[in-house]
Amino acid sequence: MALLSFLGAIQQVTGSCYLIETHGGAKVLLECGMHQGRRQEEEGNRAPFAFDPGTLDAVVLSHAHIDHSGLLPKLVAAGYKGPVHLTEATGELLELMLLDAANLQEKDAEWESKWRARQGKPPVQPLYIRVDAERMLGQRTPHAYEETFEAAPGVQVTFFDAGHILGSAIVQLDIEDFGQTRRVVFSGDLGNANAPLMKGPTALRQADVLLMESTYGDRDHRDHQATIEELADILQQAYRDGGNVLMPSFAVGRAQDLIFYLGLLYQQGRLPQQAVFLDSPMAIGANKVYARFQDQLDQSHAQAIEGFDKGRRRIEKWLPILKSTQTAEESMTINRFKSGAVIIAGSGMCNGGRILHHFKHNLWRKECHLVIPGFQSRGTLGRSIVDGAQTVKVLHQRIAVNAQVHTLGGFSAHAGQSQLLDWASHFESRPELYLVHGELEKMQILRQVLHERLDWKANIPEPGDRIAI
Repeated sequence: MALLSFLGAIQQVTGSCYLIETHGGAKVLLECGMHQGRRQEEEGNRAPFAFDPGTLDAVVLSHAHIDHSGLLPKLVAAGYKGPVHLTEATGELLELMLLDAANLQEKDAEWESKWRARQGKPPVQPLYIRVDAERMLGQRTPHAYEETFEAAPGVQVTFFDAGHILGSAIVQLDIEDFGQTRRVVFSGDLGNANAPLMKGPTALRQADVLLMESTYGDRDHRDHQATIEELADILQQAYRDGGNVLMPSFAVGRAQDLIFYLGLLYQQGRLPQQAVFLDSPMAIGANKVYARFQDQLDQSHAQAIEGFDKGRRRIEKWLPILKSTQTAEESMTINRFKSGAVIIAGSGMCNGGRILHHFKHNLWRKECHLVIPGFQSRGTLGRSIVDGAQTVKVLHQRIAVNAQVHTLGGFSAHAGQSQLLDWASHFESRPELYLVHGELEKMQILRQVLHERLDWKANIPEPGDRIAI
C-alpha cells in the first residue's frame, strides 16, 4: 500500500512538501518549498530533510513560488540527481526565482556574518549557493498541461491549470500499487477567479485522496470592483497628501496584476501619479516570460497582455508612465521622488528585497501610503505592519510606521472560501480530504463550512503525519 507523508505547509502557509512512497519502492517528492515567516520557521530550512534525497525517483512541482520550490537547490546539494517535473512556464519562471534566491542567500549570509563578527560570533553559511541552483535547473523536465507522464514506476502524473500564476498546476497522481490504482489530487495554489490575467482553475471530478490549500479558508475576498475603487481612492489621497505609494509585491503573479490594475486606472484617467516604478529585476524578467506564454493567459484582457511584451511600444501603450528599474543604481534614483510616485518592489511579505530600502525612505513619512495587496504570513515584516506595529526594524534600523497603511482584500491570487468550495464541489465522489497550506484557525473554519455546506468531513493533518493512500 502506498504511503503519503505530510512534511511541509501543514497548519501553516509556507514550506510545501509531501512524500509519496509505493510498496514497489518508488519515491516521489511533491513540492520542495521554503519556510517563510517566523525566525524559528525559517530556521527549519536548515534542518536535514526527513528522507534521503539520493533515494528519490522524482520531484513534482506545482509552480514556481519560493514557498513551493525554494529548497530545490538544497535538495540537489544533498544528493538528489533525478528529474524535476514541472510545466513549461514554471520551468522558465523557476530560473528567475531560484537564481535570485541563491543570490539573496549568499548576500544575506555575508551581511549577517559581518554583524556576527563584530559580536565575536562565528560566520553563517548560505542555505545554498548559485552553483546549487544552476545544477538544479539542469534537472528540469517540462510538460504541457494535460499531458500524462510517468514520474516513477507505477506513478503517472498529469498537470492541470490552477489559475494561480503563469504555469501553476493542479497535480493529479495516479498511483498503481498491488494491482490497484488510486488517484491523489493536490490542488497546489488555486487561483482567484477574478484575477485579470489568469484563466480559472480547471475543475476535476475524480480522486481518492484530495489535498486542498486553505490560505483563505476563513473568508471570501472583498468585491473585486470595490477593491479597484478603493485603490483609485488611495492613489488620489496620496497625490493630495504629497507622498509616494509603496506596493510590496511578489515578482511573479502579483506584480503583473498590479501593472494591469494601474494601467486600467491610467486608461480611465484615474491615476494621478507621474511615475510607476517596477523596481524588481525578477518581475521585469517575469513580464517577458508572461509575454512568451500569452496563449495561457485570459484573452479577455488582450490589450493588457500585450503590455507585457518585450517591445516598449506596447507596454507604453497600456501604462506609459511605467518605468522598469533593473540595476541597483536605477533603483537608487527613485529616492529622489518625494511625491507623485507609485513604487512596486519585492519582496511580497517585506522580508527582504528592494522594498526595504523604500521603507527606509518613506515608511516614517505621514504623507506616504503603503498598500498591502496580499496575504502576509505570521512572522513577516508585512504581517507586523498590518497588525499595527508602530515601529519596525528595517535594515538593522528601527523606523516609525507613520505612513498610512491599506490592505486590499480583492487582489489576492488565491481562491477565497467560496471559490475553494466551488472547486471542491465538482468531485463526483467524496475523496478523503486533507487541508494544507493554511493557518490552523483558517483550516478549522473551512473544515466547518465544508461540513455544513457540502456534508464533507475534512482532515487537518499534523506535521509528519503519514497516511495510507
